[in-house]
Amino acid sequence: MRRLSRGSVDVAHPCSNLLGESPLWCPVEQVLWWLDIGNPTLWRLDRNGTVDNWRLPKPAGCLTLLREGGLALAFRSGLATLDTPGGTPQWRVPDGLALGEDRFNDGKCDRAGRFWVGTMDRRMRDPVGALYRFDGIGRCTRMASGFVLSNGVGWSPDDRTLYFADTALLRIHAFDYDLAGGSLARPRTLHQFAPGPGGPDGLTVDQDGGIWVALFGRGCLHRYDPHGRLDYVIELPVSQPTSVMFGGDSLDILYVTSATVGLDAAALAREPLAGSLLTVRPGIRGLSEPRFVSTPGQGSDSHG
Repeated sequence: MRRLSRGSVDVAHPCSNLLGESPLWCPVEQVLWWLDIGNPTLWRLDRNGTVDNWRLPKPAGCLTLLREGGLALAFRSGLATLDTPGGTPQWRVPDGLALGEDRFNDGKCDRAGRFWVGTMDRRMRDPVGALYRFDGIGRCTRMASGFVLSNGVGWSPDDRTLYFADTALLRIHAFDYDLAGGSLARPRTLHQFAPGPGGPDGLTVDQDGGIWVALFGRGCLHRYDPHGRLDYVIELPVSQPTSVMFGGDSLDILYVTSATVGLDAAALAREPLAGSLLTVRPGIRGLSEPRFVSTPGQGSDSHG
């Protein structure tokens, strides 16, 4: 097993996010987008290191790029599109949505241009969460259920496996995946974490099929092979990493969002980089993230 110390980690921006989340690299614009859920804000880092941010009217759990340009964001009970940063969101509550005590949290697009978003129990206690598939901005289907705190979503390079984290259940789930039909089968546990603080949060998959996951409350990143075996650990200078995303010209920079939420003054003094956007170069490359085909019939060429 390989291990990198926290001394190998760099700071891309000391943004002090309350709850940084949903990092997403755009290879066309060469920028990284991410959110601060706790202090509703949209953030952007360009290839020159320039950082901008824009206030959002409500907390958003995740974001994705639209094939036709702009962004889609999953808010607590629906989606909104945003043509330009700082613009007015266009709100949509899709057909097929049936939320109760749950709300939207993390999500990603598959390589057919569908947007998959999980929900979580608002009280983070009961397994009322589900995984939804958005076929365009106006229609969604409940695909799996029984989750407490839905988090990271990702796919194997061959599109035959979907990975999905539940922080509260301390588990990374795996499903057989049919890209053509967008269906799930054979649910199973890829990895069950030991009891302790926090748990698996956001995740991404590299070009070799390794699953990278941020361990919130445990101050590190783990990489698992497709069989669920741990083969890489990166120690971080923050205790609450929230998500990971490969970016850069060669997709060889691993960006890490983090949080200050719940940390008292003593903890913040010990972790001056808490809430920062961090980077590390693990010697492995990622995969380009697809774009959301928000209008059915646009086709599935949604990369970049």
